[in-house]
Amino acid sequence: MQPSFFEKALRQRLPETAMDIRSLYLDWPLRLVTTKKDPALPVAEFLGRPEDYFDFCADREVLVVHLAPVVAATMERAPSLRVIAVSRGGPVNVEVKAARERGITVINTPGRNASAVAEFTVGSLLAETRNIVRGHLSVRDGSFRRDFYHHDHAGRELCELTVGIVGFGDIGSRVARLLVPFGCRILVADPYRELTAEEQALGIRKVPLDDLIASADVITLHPKVTPETQKMIGPREIARMKKGAYIVNTTRGQVLDYDGLYAGLTSGQLAGAALDTFDPEPPKPDSPLLRLPNVTLSPHIAGASIYSITKAANMLADDIARILARTAPLHGAR
Repeated sequence: MQPSFFEKALRQRLPETAMDIRSLYLDWPLRLVTTKKDPALPVAEFLGRPEDYFDFCADREVLVVHLAPVVAATMERAPSLRVIAVSRGGPVNVEVKAARERGITVINTPGRNASAVAEFTVGSLLAETRNIVRGHLSVRDGSFRRDFYHHDHAGRELCELTVGIVGFGDIGSRVARLLVPFGCRILVADPYRELTAEEQALGIRKVPLDDLIASADVITLHPKVTPETQKMIGPREIARMKKGAYIVNTTRGQVLDYDGLYAGLTSGQLAGAALDTFDPEPPKPDSPLLRLPNVTLSPHIAGASIYSITKAANMLADDIARILARTAPLHGAR
């Protein structure tokens, strides 16, 4: 999310508008780490402290941010501020209520990386079920393992699997559409989403969560983190899954009970798991989960793609142009 992408998008979208653009590049995620939550601040998942950015924001009318925390005190020191544009699916690092009270419009970029996460989910599923990473490591270390051809270790094809998708928003629905050509049987559990006629015609079925857990060969997780979804897949649910099933998690780590997952992976109840997110994150170096042979691990990169950056920049530029033209933005924060 480098500033240059957003400056380019703004200048292309508003070629006749004079703009004084000031940029501040933060070296995230290579050297700087986000703070998930601070009880003293009404924001989450941010980088640095609000006061670090007071001077930078002071005379701005439009503020584009990715991880900087923007709170009431920030707005008090930026009296000209009209728009806060957040290049994320949710403006969790912005005190939205304070902005509304001051007449400041907050916009964000829902779905900016939905395609990236959906593709990565399918790739992770294939990597785990078909021994792609393990095969790569065996070639690199010289063992060239032939036992991956043996029926005890050979992977299963997607066409024979029932895939259960928990959470059928922008990402979950994209995962389903990507999986349809593979010939999977696709089940969906989401109390807030009804299937469209087109989705039903593709053979996608909506079922209660308990039925999905008992029927799926693969469960892939895509719900938002809420009090209801935290550790929604735990020892009880894993015990009810098919023996030899898989779990894929490319949403937040909080939705999965990792101790229960470890128990399922070591007991043989689960054949494997593909994990892009963890709780805590990063996982502790001595976590036994990291030593298991039947997991495929990645460092929370499912949403990382060049296209997701340019999409976010263009979404924000379009909405900023609409606001300047006194038109309602398409992606105002809720």
